Amino acid sequence: MTKSRVAKHHHIDHALISPNALIVVKKLQKNGYQAYLVGGCIRDILLHKSPKDFDVVTSANPDQVKKSFRNCRLIGRRFRLAHILFGREIIEVATFRSNGQKADASKTLDGRVLFDNEYGKSLKDDALRRDFTINALCYDPLKRKIFDFSTGLDDLDKKQIRVLGEAEQRYREDPVRMLRAIRFKAKLGFSIEAQSNKAIDLCRDTLFSVPPARLFDESLKMFQTGHAVESFEQLRQHNMLSYFYPDLEVLDEMRELFIMRALANTDKRISQGMSVNPAFLIAVFLWHDVFQGAKKITGKTKMPQAIAIQKAATEILSKQCRLLAIPRRFTNVMRDIWGMQYRLEKYQGGKAKKLLQHPRFRAAYDFLCLRAEAEPGLKAKSEWWTQMQEKYPVEKKPRHYPSARQ
Repeated sequence: MTKSRVAKHHHIDHALISPNALIVVKKLQKNGYQAYLVGGCIRDILLHKSPKDFDVVTSANPDQVKKSFRNCRLIGRRFRLAHILFGREIIEVATFRSNGQKADASKTLDGRVLFDNEYGKSLKDDALRRDFTINALCYDPLKRKIFDFSTGLDDLDKKQIRVLGEAEQRYREDPVRMLRAIRFKAKLGFSIEAQSNKAIDLCRDTLFSVPPARLFDESLKMFQTGHAVESFEQLRQHNMLSYFYPDLEVLDEMRELFIMRALANTDKRISQGMSVNPAFLIAVFLWHDVFQGAKKITGKTKMPQAIAIQKAATEILSKQCRLLAIPRRFTNVMRDIWGMQYRLEKYQGGKAKKLLQHPRFRAAYDFLCLRAEAEPGLKAKSEWWTQMQEKYPVEKKPRHYPSARQ
């Protein structure tokens, strides 16, 4: 049964809605189609937060949407989406999608849904195929009505994340839903409803079936969107860190301090509206493995440490990229950060002055400062490099790395 509620404590503040999103909804409705704001933007507004993105769902098919907007482009192959362009802002418009009742033929033996591309007949169809009740809320800004086909509003009031449908089945259909549940818990400060939480422990091994490229994208959402510390803790509580970084399940005190400082500083930069290069935090996660690998290589072969670090980096990255498809533009930065640690610890005089000009110096220096937070023996060296920069200043470039000294 359709429920629409506009109770006072579920008031939608139109000041938080993008004017461009309103334009899209109004024009589609004017052209005779159903159109609603949907998903995370409604959830965030009800939580008195400013949404970053606005999604619209409509009864119009993609070609009909395109005919309605000259500033529209269609993307996707199996399920086409419309992007309405307003300068740098994109309003994504999707046609009602099926709730998956006909999707059995698209499932693998372990229950994963390989495609979910059938158009639905109604708003309810579309809402009930979404992941969580709090993400299935729809809003008609012209009639100022909220449509809740499950328990979304109640779950918002209770501050809990509940899977739409039978939790274990929905997780097996798409294992990334487990990561989304954990991410929303970290982001919103909510709890995960009991059955939805229990099913994570039953289904977490299905994450091995997630393609490395998609798992990498999910890792960025976990650690690069302002709630890295809590996401890390939640993954650890659910014994899921190993699906991203196998060697992080058990940490000694020094390594944990190093990682937690890096996570906290990443969150701080993002909260201040500053950019962050994902390569830096990944370099932090893998540094211990690279360092220990280089140590073993030099012990066996007497290879110079600078070369041994690069050899160890190749081995570690080859292993890691089987889990997470880390793009080369990031691994190249990571290699430079790691490789320069030896030089930062050893260089003095003219070589040190020249090193200040290296394009990755700031990243490597920030990395050294974070290490010094956990390794007191490096404190004097990090301070020495700070003084070198004061003595021989170079042209400053935008920083994208969470320094311990910000």
